[in-house]
Amino acid sequence: MHSWPMPQIPSLPGRGLPIRVHDSTTGELVVAAEGKTATMYVCGITPYDATHIGHAATYVAFDLLNRAWRDAGHEVTYASNVTDVDDPLLERATATGVDWWDLAVEQTALLAEDMTALGVVPPDVYRGAVEAIPDVVQAVEALIEDGFAYRVPVEPGAGGDTPELGDVYADLSADARFGAVSRLSREDMLRLFGERGGDPGRDGKKDPLDPLLWRRERPGEPTWDGASLGTGRPGWHIECAVIARDGLGLPFDIQGGGADLLFPHHEMSTSHDRLLDHGFGARNHVHAGLVAYQGEKMSKSRGNLVFVSALRATGVDPMAIRLALLAHHYRSVWEWTDADLPGAVQRLERWRSAVSGNGGPDADATLAAVRAALADDLDAPTALAAVDAWADVSLAEGRDTSGDTEGAPGVISRAVNALLGVRL
Repeated sequence: MHSWPMPQIPSLPGRGLPIRVHDSTTGELVVAAEGKTATMYVCGITPYDATHIGHAATYVAFDLLNRAWRDAGHEVTYASNVTDVDDPLLERATATGVDWWDLAVEQTALLAEDMTALGVVPPDVYRGAVEAIPDVVQAVEALIEDGFAYRVPVEPGAGGDTPELGDVYADLSADARFGAVSRLSREDMLRLFGERGGDPGRDGKKDPLDPLLWRRERPGEPTWDGASLGTGRPGWHIECAVIARDGLGLPFDIQGGGADLLFPHHEMSTSHDRLLDHGFGARNHVHAGLVAYQGEKMSKSRGNLVFVSALRATGVDPMAIRLALLAHHYRSVWEWTDADLPGAVQRLERWRSAVSGNGGPDADATLAAVRAALADDLDAPTALAAVDAWADVSLAEGRDTSGDTEGAPGVISRAVNALLGVRL
């Protein structure tokens, strides 16, 4: 699967600081990558209703980490996916009377357009669930062979020519560390599993929390050759586990996504990777806060979505959209309002005016402040405030310019571009 074009990232004087991020498991700040290399897997979209502001906020957040890592001298490998076959996608296609694959292709392309406009660095490894099916099949077969997965009988009419093979589920009892990612009570796990795509009531499972690995063929659903598993399609969590393992190797530094992915998705996919690799998954888990709109969490089910493409179509500068997102700390829960964009547009115009000359206030302290803010759990609002302060001095009426530094506006412009992803 092809991603989107790489934005130009200007080089900066000096080097960034070690980046610390909030680990969702411990609640503590941890160094995001200890060595020369840095690896990150960020869960992609199920391609319908793309790209809403909630999506954009998440990908811009992890784009900050990518950029800060690069500035600190790390060799970054970023992997992501597109869940281009899943129940919600199929349901949307049926409800709207379109072919499910056409919908997936269209929405994946729209995501790429929006990410390009927003200046998001593309994944180095970018795979769709459909593309990864042969590797998922091999992984599920290995889990069965090792005794970490089992088959559950299917209902009459399911399973194609070999219904006796059944659906395949992971046996979570094989993973002694299951639950270590989210640290939730079993009661909370069961509740969230049912709310977020799980099937705790499925007959034949050893444990209500056991997740689906391979869904056998059902009438009217797309299906693929699963070798010894029989015809069918992959479960959600194993898809990401396999793409992350194959794209980054195990363990990798950061597994990221929206806060609603902590459980069950990241708990389950990490468990799968541990069983596949006999003990390793993501070292740390980082999650972006959810965005609300009109008083409720922005979600596809509610339909209260603000789309990046719709904003762009009205002539909104994508850099203003990005600034509106960066005005909120990535872990905060916040609400998109009509006031977000005007303030971002004003900030963008002010910054562009401030960097329009050849000379200006010295940029060294501002560059250091932006780097320090990003190193401290990707604190974009503090970074924006540092640039605001430089712009205030630069644009102050009647100020003494005798101490200006030639080329300082260029340093600020390059820093804002390289570190914050905002093109001035």
